Amino acid sequence: MNNYLKKVLEQIGQRNSTEPEYLQAIHEVLTTIEPVIEANEIDYEKLAILERMTEPERVIMFRVPWVNDKGEVIVNRGYRIQFSSLIGPYKGGLRFHPSVNLSIMKFLGFEQIFKNALTGLPIGGGKGGSDFDPKGKSDNEIMRFCQSFMTELYRHIGHDVDVPAGDIGVGGREIGYLFGQYKRIRNAYEGGVLTGKDIVYGGSLARKEATGYGLMFFMREMLHAHNIDIKGKTVTISGSGNVAIYACEKAQAMGAKVVAMSDSNGCIYDPDGIDLDCVKEIKEVERGRIKEYRECHPNATYIEKSGTANPVWTIKTDIALPCATQNELILEDAKTLVKNGVIAVGEGANMPCSEDATKYLQENGVLVAPAKASNAGGVATSAIEMTQNSMRYYYTFEEVEEKLDRIMTNIFKACKEASEKYGLKNDYVAGANIAAFTKLAKAMKAQGLV
Repeated sequence: MNNYLKKVLEQIGQRNSTEPEYLQAIHEVLTTIEPVIEANEIDYEKLAILERMTEPERVIMFRVPWVNDKGEVIVNRGYRIQFSSLIGPYKGGLRFHPSVNLSIMKFLGFEQIFKNALTGLPIGGGKGGSDFDPKGKSDNEIMRFCQSFMTELYRHIGHDVDVPAGDIGVGGREIGYLFGQYKRIRNAYEGGVLTGKDIVYGGSLARKEATGYGLMFFMREMLHAHNIDIKGKTVTISGSGNVAIYACEKAQAMGAKVVAMSDSNGCIYDPDGIDLDCVKEIKEVERGRIKEYRECHPNATYIEKSGTANPVWTIKTDIALPCATQNELILEDAKTLVKNGVIAVGEGANMPCSEDATKYLQENGVLVAPAKASNAGGVATSAIEMTQNSMRYYYTFEEVEEKLDRIMTNIFKACKEASEKYGLKNDYVAGANIAAFTKLAKAMKAQGLV
């Protein structure tokens, strides 16, 4: 390994030794950009480019006290990682999930820098959230938590400073409560301070669909580059939240056959093809569990999750789309997918494949669409929402989808060209990292020692 890279990795490992997800994200990026560092088009070591790029500009951590329906005071922990403002205001989602900790927040913020750079839009990278678990909470409890969370967060954000959005556990309901509290505190209607808003108060058409749709636009381009038609292919998807639902919708529209989806308890397998209307009713309306799918389709099979393994990866498929959470597809899953003849894996979640799983898939000729490229559709459309807020104007659904399609097509081209430039043909993981890194490094050099 390049001596500079090796030194930086050792330093980061020592400084962040208790943050495994963050170290994983750093290692995955730094080990793939070695050809760029070797080319030395910029004096990366002299300018400490890697040291600065891997250290957040600001880490904010705060307590979030709130009262549950029993009148009990609960205290959660809140975070906002303002990682990089090199190319625009900090931009990235809020995650409400009991697994949230500093390591996960920093990994997500670091990934966001690269993802946002790939969109070609003027947005920096950030991430935030809380270890609050919205599952099983009433609407009033969620409202009280969101109001308390925003009472601290508001002082750190703004449409020209930091623009949060949704993520796991933060959908339209939560964004609404957060925005209402921000507006109340600020005594101003600053529509561009949060994205993922409902269309009735400044949101964008197609924002809900954007990440899943964008994933399929990227997959279409990647498969097309290898003379593969997505039409008629079998698809399995992990998750049944926003990304998974709309990846399924677009995959079906493209002529693919989606046969499996999952949640944290297990997966549903329907060889006749997933009935998406049924899934939407269960997940978006009733907020139920995926096993309830069998009430609509009793001939479908429900496979209970056992331990940490996700049974969805045992189902034979042409295309696998991990759309749930980080490190959900591990080496053993990758081996099963390869054994069953998988052609391509598209990452809809953030870092859903472990590093050894990704390596195994690539070594066995499987095309891998990396998360920071393939799931960038959500943040790209958030930036389009910000544009509309600034103009006080709405694009039609078709206009937003057309812009999203063009952005995702350009992201794939950037990944392809970057991988080929450095002799890494068909390695879109490295291509994505290189394309984003070179853009960020140029901006960092231009802006001086800040």
